[in-house]
Amino acid sequence: MLEANFWQDKIKSKKIIKEKKLFEDLIGSYEDSVKKLKDFDELNELASEENNIDIKNEILFNIKVLRETVKKNEVKCFLSKEADSLDCYVEIHAGAGGTESQDWADMLRRMYLKWSDNRKFKSNLISEHKGEEAGIKSSTIKIEGDYVFGWLKKESGIHRLVRISPFDSGARRHTSFASIWVYPVVDENINIEINDKDLRIDTYRSSGAGGQHVNTTDSAVRITHLPSKIVVQCQNERSQHKNKETCMNMLKARLYDFEIKKKEEKNLNNETVKSDIGWGHQIRSYVLQPYRLVKDNRTNHENTSPERVLDGHIDDFLEQSLYQIK
Repeated sequence: MLEANFWQDKIKSKKIIKEKKLFEDLIGSYEDSVKKLKDFDELNELASEENNIDIKNEILFNIKVLRETVKKNEVKCFLSKEADSLDCYVEIHAGAGGTESQDWADMLRRMYLKWSDNRKFKSNLISEHKGEEAGIKSSTIKIEGDYVFGWLKKESGIHRLVRISPFDSGARRHTSFASIWVYPVVDENINIEINDKDLRIDTYRSSGAGGQHVNTTDSAVRITHLPSKIVVQCQNERSQHKNKETCMNMLKARLYDFEIKKKEEKNLNNETVKSDIGWGHQIRSYVLQPYRLVKDNRTNHENTSPERVLDGHIDDFLEQSLYQIK
């Protein structure tokens, strides 16, 4: 029975309904799996009596499919941390290497946008700093959907690409790096106190490739939180007020993410990692030449189809990373 004022708090009620749906889906899928397994057992007895090999092979195939369903439900059970149900920001920064790394950063952004599309989630571009020739120097996107932060939270880190460079006339092999930083979107139920005197707010003109100005007014906003040295920026709206509001929400999200990691005793110095985007820090490698392989260095999970991975099919990597969470 719902409380009389349940619907008055829209943020809280939305979160509870989202959690309720997850539990209902898990319970429904469990009950369906139990029923199917019982049916398979009965069918197998009949197939054994008649020595029907075709039916037995069909049962084995269906059991394999059922096992995959059970595995996916098992993964969903790991999405129970405090912020897992929230939407998230994905921040992408190109490493050293100029155009090579900037193109790689753009490829990674496309990968997460395609993943979002594949899952029917909603995505928005928050900020973008284009490269001089190609790609992006940095960008932030927002992804909204069921348990988005829970799925993507382990993507934070350095991603490495090895390929024959399309920008090198000598067709030499290049290694490029880019960093990914995932943090949750803070809802109104989470109180994050920010003192105005701790902020430095800068405004500037939105710019495209080569520094070309997109707007003629200083609508883009950059906010620096002086105590933590966290910097957030937004330029996707023509209104300076709206960009500032988005920046404040991003800052709250970054500070909240920092507190979560402290609470969970995950003392990862992410700012240091972001400032040293290069060899030895990568969490995943994407090799296009001389062989084709994507390998996660934390879980050792591999995929021999990098094109498919870069097209947003990263669920196997996300699932394996969830298994690693203690």
